[in-house]
Amino acid sequence: MAMTTPQDLTVIPAAAYAGDIPAALAWQWVQAGSAVLVDVRTDAERAWVGQVPGAVPVEWKQWPGMVNNPNFDAQLQAAVPSGGKVVLLCRSGVRSVAAATRAAQLGIEAYNILEGFEGDIDANGHRGQLGGWRKQGLPWRQ
Repeated sequence: MAMTTPQDLTVIPAAAYAGDIPAALAWQWVQAGSAVLVDVRTDAERAWVGQVPGAVPVEWKQWPGMVNNPNFDAQLQAAVPSGGKVVLLCRSGVRSVAAATRAAQLGIEAYNILEGFEGDIDANGHRGQLGGWRKQGLPWRQ
């Protein structure tokens, strides 16, 4: 388990949804049962790169064409109980912003997980070295 500090547990308010949160806080909420973790990456990304145990898969965009998932709204609403809170995870924290915005439009208390599963691209063009769920030592499997 990753070590956390108080700054790791801060919610950054967002204009279009409830806020941006660090992965450690998202995991704390999920473990406490106060939020549902929804992974909005493609099925291919989860299969090839890794996934968080217990996360609900609801693609924002679908592989291979990266077209919007026409069933996103219904799948998200089925995953999050009425009045519930959702934390949204993607590769780098970009698609999850769009998904959090849509979730908020649907009336769901939605948070984007900062840095996503793999984090930002480093100087060599690689992900997985600069932040992200995996780099922080939070639970995942291949």
